[in-house]
Order: sequence, then structure tokens, then C-alpha cells
Amino acid sequence: MVEGDHDRRRQGRAMNATVRLPEGKQPTLRVVPMPADANQHGDIFGGWIMAQVDIAGGVAAARRARGRVATVAVNAFQFKQAVLIGDVLSFYADIVRVGTTSITVNVEVYAQRRPTDVETVKVTEATLTYVATGDDRRPRPVPPES
Repeated sequence: MVEGDHDRRRQGRAMNATVRLPEGKQPTLRVVPMPADANQHGDIFGGWIMAQVDIAGGVAAARRARGRVATVAVNAFQFKQAVLIGDVLSFYADIVRVGTTSITVNVEVYAQRRPTDVETVKVTEATLTYVATGDDRRPRPVPPES
């Protein structure tokens, strides 16, 4: 065995581990990718997943900002496993920081596979930053929490 193979195998098993959906939380977005969202091998395009993550993060940020927001940064994005046609994807968005005009959101994505014997796996994690904007689309202060 080549040095490092054991670590890679262990990491692979950890990445493929079946998990549970976060308890006590509702997904911000739930969607099923279709064949038009996939490449020729049946894997969902990373760009499609990124767009859905941005939507989920934007929903949470807009609620907190009580209005329009715009994506200003993708701080981190990790694809942990392939997403397949027919997976039921659940997107959980949590606000982790609120600045004067900005809101940073963590988004975790879980796939539920095989309806006859459901397997749940974490497929993506991301952190995005949004800026609250006014009707003029210029930055505005995020209102205090109510």
C-alpha cells in the first residue's frame, strides 16, 4: 500500500457516510434535479448546484435584510459527492455573520437517494456573502433584528 492510500480510503468512507437531515430545522429550499440538469454521465452540473445554493442563501439573506440582496462573494464552496438525477436535495441556510450592509450565509446541501431504501448524504457545503440593497440597487444598512 502506498503511503497515504489508507488516509484517502478513510476520507472516502467518511465522505460517503450516510447522515441524517439536520433535526429541528426546515430546509430553505428543496428541489429534484432533472435530466436537463445533468451531463452525459448522469451527474448534475456543478454550476446548476451553485445556482441553487445561491438561491437558498439569498432567501435566508433577504429574510434577514427584509428586502433585496445581491450576491457579492462566494467565500467557500466544496462539492463532497456527485449529485444524481432524481436525488431529492435539501438546502439548509444559516446566517453566520451580519455586518453593516452585508450578510454571510452557510449553506449545506443533503441528497436523499433511492426512494425504496433512502440513503442521505451531504453533497455540498458553501459560504456566500450578500449585500442588502435598496430600490436603487445600492448598498443599504441591514436593519436590526426584530
